[in-house]
Amino acid sequence: MEYKILKVTDIEKVIPLYIEYYNDVEGAKWTEETVYKRIHQIVTKEDSYSLILSDDNLIIGFAMGYFAQYDDGKAYNLIEIVISHKYQRKGIGTMFMKELEKRVKELGAFLIQMEAVNDEMHNNFYGKLGYRDCTNLILKSKVL
Repeated sequence: MEYKILKVTDIEKVIPLYIEYYNDVEGAKWTEETVYKRIHQIVTKEDSYSLILSDDNLIIGFAMGYFAQYDDGKAYNLIEIVISHKYQRKGIGTMFMKELEKRVKELGAFLIQMEAVNDEMHNNFYGKLGYRDCTNLILKSKVL
């Protein structure tokens, strides 16, 4: 497995992976344009840190996020991790998360935080990696 920094010039390469997973597996309605916009927003954000995972030059996953400064240090906000559906349930996502954790810690993060769907699949995956629900923050939203 190989890791490389995801740059703006790589966005086109990961779009099919994003669409394949979210549209085919989760029934979403992403287009090339909307995926490009979503990834571009994160990759061009100040203190962005995103990785591509490949195997024999075949992109099989990517993670994107950014560092956020707080009074007591930096946190890493993981916005998205996508592993090709064909490569899931083989330990690759776990390996990728551990590599990401190692790298962001080396870059000064004391914490990784994320938003995740509150369902059994996500609770199982992130739970086995030691991620727990926050008790000091809650996501608030309002439909307009």
